[in-house]
Amino acid sequence: MTGPAVDVHAHLLLPEVDALVAGQPGLAHAKALDARRNGPQALSVSGPMVAARIPLLTDPAARLAAMDTQGVDVQLVSPSPSHYHYWADELTARQIWAAAHTATAAHCATAPDRLRGLGLVPLQHPHLAVEALDHALAAGLLGVELSSHAPGVELSDPALEPFWARAAETGAVLFLHPFGCTLDERLDRWYLSNTVGQPTENAVALSHLIFSGVLDRHPALKILAAHGGGYLPTHIGRSDHAWRARPDARGCAHAPSSYLRRLYFDSLVHDPCVLRELVRAAGADRVLLGSDFPFDMGTEDPLAALAAADLPPADHAAVRGANAAALLGL
Repeated sequence: MTGPAVDVHAHLLLPEVDALVAGQPGLAHAKALDARRNGPQALSVSGPMVAARIPLLTDPAARLAAMDTQGVDVQLVSPSPSHYHYWADELTARQIWAAAHTATAAHCATAPDRLRGLGLVPLQHPHLAVEALDHALAAGLLGVELSSHAPGVELSDPALEPFWARAAETGAVLFLHPFGCTLDERLDRWYLSNTVGQPTENAVALSHLIFSGVLDRHPALKILAAHGGGYLPTHIGRSDHAWRARPDARGCAHAPSSYLRRLYFDSLVHDPCVLRELVRAAGADRVLLGSDFPFDMGTEDPLAALAAADLPPADHAAVRGANAAALLGL
């Protein structure tokens, strides 16, 4: 197999950011909301799970050894979504992104041929988003990670227009990775907060980007959606029908399904049939290998998960690494 295998969905824990926010009232409120949304059983499992993976999340040597075992040549490393801290005021937000960018760049600098990084952007303060993006790029990162929404801010918010414009201008990679689902207590058992909540948030966020015309106004955007884009790519026919049948669904210039080929998606869908459908719907050149390293809702063997989809050889090679190499400029 020629070319590097590139995993675009891998995470990093940042003790520097944790130290910055420790003891702040906003953090306590956010943790209480997280506990309410996930439920006590999920928290009792997640705590030990994360603790057991601290070396993989913080130690570059442990990360590289695990990549060698997986057969992954390059990772695109993004901060754990627990570091978004969208409750933070402007001063704290600036401190968070500065610390996150410095620490992520340092982590990746230990193996610059194998690790590339993303930063953070404060969606709760849209007027600071361009500043945060520019800071990430200046630190040597390839772009930023963002959630599906922030309190009071959807991705269709006009206040984010300068951010989308700057991202398109610079060619920055925007990794859309939800954290928390606003369905709240309806999903507080059986880990529904993640298994149902995350793909729901992906679908809602992408629909805001499509229907609001963000992708019409900024066609050069490089948006990479985690979790295969959630429910949207495999249920896009319903969006197309609404766009054709209802004038109030005509916010975008073209049928919603056409925008799937302007987006990028990771391969983390946990089902070879769904992965094949994602490739069909979005195009083989728009799907990239993703593992959610090293969390338990990811896959420990992303290359085996890709092989199980039994894609044509050219499509397999594209998803394995060729698409990511082109997107990331490897």
